[in-house]
Amino acid sequence: MDFKGKKIIIIGMGKTGIATAGFLGARGARVMVTDEKPIHLWDGLYEHIANEKWLENGVYNAGILSGADMVVPSPGIPPYNEIIAAAVLKKIPVVSEIELACWFLKKPVIAVTGTNGKTTTVSLLGEILTRAGKRVFVGGNIGNPLIEYAGTLQEEDFVVAEISSFQMQWMDKFRPFVSILLNVTCDHINYHGSFDEYRRIKARIFANQRKSDFAILNAEDPAQESMSSGIQAMVALFSSVKEIQQGIYLKDDALVFKTFDGSQEKYPLSMIKIPGLHNVENVMAAVMAARFCGCSRDSIIAAITDFRGLPHRIEYAGEKNGVRFYDDSKGTNVGSVVRALDTFPGPVILLLGGRDKDGDFDTLQLLLTKKAKKVILFGEARDRIESMIGKGVPLEKRQTLREAIESAYENATAGDVILLSPGCASFDEFQNYKERGNYFKEVVRNL
Repeated sequence: MDFKGKKIIIIGMGKTGIATAGFLGARGARVMVTDEKPIHLWDGLYEHIANEKWLENGVYNAGILSGADMVVPSPGIPPYNEIIAAAVLKKIPVVSEIELACWFLKKPVIAVTGTNGKTTTVSLLGEILTRAGKRVFVGGNIGNPLIEYAGTLQEEDFVVAEISSFQMQWMDKFRPFVSILLNVTCDHINYHGSFDEYRRIKARIFANQRKSDFAILNAEDPAQESMSSGIQAMVALFSSVKEIQQGIYLKDDALVFKTFDGSQEKYPLSMIKIPGLHNVENVMAAVMAARFCGCSRDSIIAAITDFRGLPHRIEYAGEKNGVRFYDDSKGTNVGSVVRALDTFPGPVILLLGGRDKDGDFDTLQLLLTKKAKKVILFGEARDRIESMIGKGVPLEKRQTLREAIESAYENATAGDVILLSPGCASFDEFQNYKERGNYFKEVVRNL
């Protein structure tokens, strides 16, 4: 596409917005950028393009659409945003960064989406492909934006991309070689408006695939039950519960992969060093994707054996007087809380709270009565969560995370697990989940 002289509006001056502006400006576009934050709070990368002649700053309202040829919102800018809503009414194309990038990508893409487990699976796939001797770019919703890679020489063999529902909101032609949908549970309802809409957006990861592509779905996810019927790609399923005819499943102490040609491969369960059944499922998806990309069984096993997971995802954070602490700060939705609780036989003292995303906390009631010794609620969402999880488990409310940690330790005895799996965003008290997780570990160290 020829962008020369086109006026393109970019909403959001974070890392993705900056990269998009640079990509379009280098191709002759007249770029106007805007953000609801004041300019001194824009991404630090902005200073690298701030003096470019093709760049102009615009006010944060629909008035900047005059003469616009395209709007590119950064991930997280909701569809009801004033500028986006006006652009839709004016029939100005709204294009996501991954959609823009796909017009220029030359290498096959392995796209990973889902409510939980995306970053772990993407990171693991990057390790597997590298171990197998493949050159790989890992990015998307983590690390470097796809649009940044699209502007390079693209010398890698594969692109492994984490794709969020925000990025798929304005997707049209994006076509992965391998698409993975790990799971779909209630999340980002405040952005998408309903669970049905959130599920519909997630399913778009398969929309443009062809018969030569591969689609990987979770056979145990109720939200994915009817998805495979409309997929053109070759469909492979993964299951931690039952045998699969075409895909991979857990049986005794091995992962059994039934391939499309009718052969069967086994991978030892002992190779997985990261905790939780949900991580077994993440590994299943990664194994199939890696095999579809030509990686050998031996290289896959070697890479998985060496993989130790990522920070803030049920990460061991220390022990004090027989009480173990785990940091699952990345657990920002109810589905991730379920997975974290299922990792431990109990008893667990759960720290739950933060900024609410309209989570369905009522679905935790039964699990909490089985797994939790006590629940300590903190942050902005504490009152709403209290009203939803019932009285089947002892509850306590604290204003800050520090108060919640200290109270949990006071109530703990040797053998207990104190688990930070907040089920909420961090923005009431912290800049992001990483800051929250690091703070949790610092307080634990100083108890």
